[in-house]
Amino acid sequence: MMKNTLGNSVNVKRLGHVAIRVQDVDRAKSFYMSLGMRLVWDDPDWCYLEAGSGNDGLALLGPGYKAAGPHFAFHFVEQSEVEQAHRRLMESGVEVSTLHSHRDGTASFYLKDSEGNWLEMLYHPPEGIPSNQSKCE
Repeated sequence: MMKNTLGNSVNVKRLGHVAIRVQDVDRAKSFYMSLGMRLVWDDPDWCYLEAGSGNDGLALLGPGYKAAGPHFAFHFVEQSEVEQAHRRLMESGVEVSTLHSHRDGTASFYLKDSEGNWLEMLYHPPEGIPSNQSKCE
């Protein structure tokens, strides 16, 4: 049996989104929308889509997007949970990025798992991410 090196320091509940690198954001966006995903956030160098009633997310990161690379994210419904996870991971000796707020109402930080994979701990408001697509509807 594998030992839990972090004890009970963080309690993730939902794998919320995956972010992948794409060569052409518009082409990839069209493909995923043709599968029934909803466009929630659209910028020239990245976009965010959701699927299903659980709002499972997919971020498409274009070649020019530098804020983050490919990763997966655990979503939390209370901002205090992300703040607590950040503090507890740091106290456990895990190297984490700065906790910061995003313009879409979320807040997050990044870290690497024991195998070097990037992950994000993200506060995702219970009412969802406000779309920047209202101007297009």
